[in-house]
Amino acid sequence: MTIQSKPIYSPLEGVQILAPVSRFAEYEPSTTTQADILTKSALSFVVLLHRTFNSTRKQLLENRQVVQQQLDNGIPLDFLKDETMVKVREDPTWQGAFPGPGLADRRTEITGPPERKMIVNALNTPVKTYMSDFEDSSSPTWGNLINGQVNLYDAIRHQIDFVNKENGKLYKVIDSHDREIPTLLVRPRGWHMVEKHVLVDGEPISGSIFDFGLYFFHNAQELIHQGRGPYFYLPKMEHHLEAKLWNDIFNVSQDLLKIPRGTIRATVLIETLPAAYQMEEIIFQLRNHSAGLNCGRWDYIFSTIKRLRNDPTKLLPDRGQVTMTVPFMKAYCERLINICHRRQVHAMGGMAAQIPIKNDEAANQAAITKVHNDKLREVTMHYDGTWVAHPGLAPLANEVFDKHMPTPNQIHIVPEENVTASDLSNTTIQGGQITSQGIRENMFIALCYIESWIRGLGCVPINNLMEDAATAEVSRLQLHSWVLHQADLVDINSKVTPELMRTILQEEVDKLVKQFGSKNHKFEQAASYLEPEITGESLSEFITTLIYDAVVVTGEPIDLDSLKD
Repeated sequence: MTIQSKPIYSPLEGVQILAPVSRFAEYEPSTTTQADILTKSALSFVVLLHRTFNSTRKQLLENRQVVQQQLDNGIPLDFLKDETMVKVREDPTWQGAFPGPGLADRRTEITGPPERKMIVNALNTPVKTYMSDFEDSSSPTWGNLINGQVNLYDAIRHQIDFVNKENGKLYKVIDSHDREIPTLLVRPRGWHMVEKHVLVDGEPISGSIFDFGLYFFHNAQELIHQGRGPYFYLPKMEHHLEAKLWNDIFNVSQDLLKIPRGTIRATVLIETLPAAYQMEEIIFQLRNHSAGLNCGRWDYIFSTIKRLRNDPTKLLPDRGQVTMTVPFMKAYCERLINICHRRQVHAMGGMAAQIPIKNDEAANQAAITKVHNDKLREVTMHYDGTWVAHPGLAPLANEVFDKHMPTPNQIHIVPEENVTASDLSNTTIQGGQITSQGIRENMFIALCYIESWIRGLGCVPINNLMEDAATAEVSRLQLHSWVLHQADLVDINSKVTPELMRTILQEEVDKLVKQFGSKNHKFEQAASYLEPEITGESLSEFITTLIYDAVVVTGEPIDLDSLKD
């Protein structure tokens, strides 16, 4: 009698890769290729995480719409009332994690996509930390994602230097013997994003897990060996259980690679209105991995408009009037700093998106003054650090924080706050106005950003500001809310109507096509995505999910046996 053994289950059974995986190095003199990143072992690790946690991810995304329905029914957001979470907030004994190696001093952080030249420039910038971003400043083309992983792999191993093939210019990281290289943090995509170039059991893999898993699998041990660690920024969460999901993934990932639990550090961007009501609970869920919270200002404004969109009393005025000192923004900042410092973790400030203006000294000085005042506000509120988008702003941010924060951070200072639940949703802005010029500015930004994103660029200079998906989202949601509630325009004595939106949209498209042409640009395509969103016909949760298919280029599944082990 012959006993037949069961076939060994392959972790890659049911997995399809619908895009090519190159075995050629793109950046000389580095020899790292896409095939060195998307190996069988790395893919198996990522797929295991996806299969274990994806059902929870999808349920949490559905829960967001339950909250939206409650808001639409007139039930306001509030601090959690269930007994367990009340006890968490009232218990003074628990704390977040101590700062990981290289994370105690984060006074200036620079951010940008994991494009090779940008990585070199960021590592040469006089900042303490660098957040490399697969999310809002990246367009998730297959090449951008996989090459981004290649670039970070090389950067960690000090082999990021390369020669630009087009002009022969050498991009080189300044010798680390002369200075301290910025500590690296990585931001994966938010829970709402999927990666359609990789299917698992017939459905797209989670973009968050894909980005995190590949980076962690290849680099965690090397970072620890170098005296640092795998550090992350976590975006777009709306509930403390979404933070718990990340914490569970961290624990399983560390166990699988035999890395001690608590090695990972993660900073959460509080960039959604619902999350602002659960900041303490979010730190609690991540406490052994928590590196604090960050005020993601533009996404926070976007989320506030989105979640309160059906309340006509919550309309916000033109974008430029929604500053960090208006009631709901000020309350959000004060509460975040107080909570972070009570729980002994970093409170990180927002982005300076300005770009130095080379040919207009007066305009440049005005922009620099604005940045200085913003950073002064942050450091005197007792933030522990701030963001810049351009290397040219780092010295200014350093100067302000060096002057007012002689210690590595200000965690020891716990400023008082008396923020109520209603304060966080108080969108009243004295003197706020909605204008036709505000419509045109939003339209221009949204069109230019969507058009660039479709062409594979996620970080775009517009009107001397470095714009990413968050600012395009503010533009889109403002336009949507204004037309939804037929807002009054103060400058042309008119209401905002779908017809007016279509007219202005076409005018702005015509201007852009005339200026840039249509051969190498996609303004008409960008407008086709934008029009139903701003005329009240539809509203997508995120602009990046709305236009994601525009950058998805899939083919026949590749042979997984061809992947490296």
